[in-house]
Amino acid sequence: MFRLSHYMKQLVAPSPIRRRGGRTGAVRPVVIWNLTQRCNLKCRHCYAVAADHHFPGELSTQEAFDVLDDLAAFRIPALILSGGEPLSRADTLDIARRSKGYGLYTALSTNGMPIVGETADEIAEIGFDYVGISLDGIGATNDWFRGQTGAFDGALAGVRACKERDVKVGLRFTMTNDNAAQLPDLLKLARDEGVEKFYLSHLVYAGRGNKHRADDVEGQTTRFAMDLLIDTAWQAVQDDIEFEIVTGNNDADAVYFLRWASERFSAEAVANVRQHLEAWGGNSSGLGVANIDPQGVVHPDTYWSSYSIDNVRKRPFSVIWQDESDAMLAALRTRPRPLKGRCGACAYKAVCGGNTRIRALQLTGDPWAADPACYLDNSEIGLEQSTSIETPVQLRPFRGRRHDPAHRFG
Repeated sequence: MFRLSHYMKQLVAPSPIRRRGGRTGAVRPVVIWNLTQRCNLKCRHCYAVAADHHFPGELSTQEAFDVLDDLAAFRIPALILSGGEPLSRADTLDIARRSKGYGLYTALSTNGMPIVGETADEIAEIGFDYVGISLDGIGATNDWFRGQTGAFDGALAGVRACKERDVKVGLRFTMTNDNAAQLPDLLKLARDEGVEKFYLSHLVYAGRGNKHRADDVEGQTTRFAMDLLIDTAWQAVQDDIEFEIVTGNNDADAVYFLRWASERFSAEAVANVRQHLEAWGGNSSGLGVANIDPQGVVHPDTYWSSYSIDNVRKRPFSVIWQDESDAMLAALRTRPRPLKGRCGACAYKAVCGGNTRIRALQLTGDPWAADPACYLDNSEIGLEQSTSIETPVQLRPFRGRRHDPAHRFG
């Protein structure tokens, strides 16, 4: 995750550098817990391949409580309850209440539609630190992505229900060829509704997202999107407005931001931000981020569903996470990682950490190959433009009527 607004502020008000720590036990991960695979929607890019029916084998309430007790004793920094649609599980709010009772930072990742009436009241009463509501466009665009008419209106009602109850809420948007043009409207919607955070997720080739990976945007579209996000974040900093912009699943965004900053700020300011970014280390899979799936299987992150480390039904999460015997987990934690191709030769690999490894694995069968979604050219990552190392993969041109990507954000 790239905290654009945070690093934007570092340019004008530097703070001491915080290092994430070393390997295994020195780092407690943010845990994204997919409590259930059930969901009332069927989104085109769902990494969990969720659907609206019962899935056998999910953790029982008592098993979930036991896992939570271990997570709290392990002192994880944050817990994100996700799905499927987490609110389709009857005991999700009981789990959240127990989490808050331990003093854990507790967030909810939802499509927003269930947040009505008594459920909305209970969410406020529990005291969630943050509720992220996913939208894939405005109106009919969102409904098409999510497979249900009325999904947009339902999500927006959930946003407003949170705002009415003083629950911190943000919008989450996964950008593809089919909805990139609506990014400006979604940013405007976020500001008009008074939400505090906007999260843009780049497409990851996992679950249905892998089936539809040809929908991924080409590099030039990503650049225009990043330009818009950077301009919006910078305006908020200048106006002293609390509106946080974050991107996820493409750590090349941090390098793109550094290049933007180098054209506008002193070398000293840019060097300080780069030190902050290198201290963070970019992609956190298997180190600063962990995933527990509905059946208790632990993964390096939510997109690594095909790779299982162990199961919390066999060993506590705290024991699993500190066990260095898993070869993939150990490799993901190595800095620098054993990267190949452009990623291995990149001058910024300490900033991005090799980006999202699952995309390389899905396209090449090698988790250490170059990330095909890196949108920076060779010269921008410290290579000769004429180098023979492979250039970024462009999966497919934009399918809209206008093929100049600048038009999509006008």
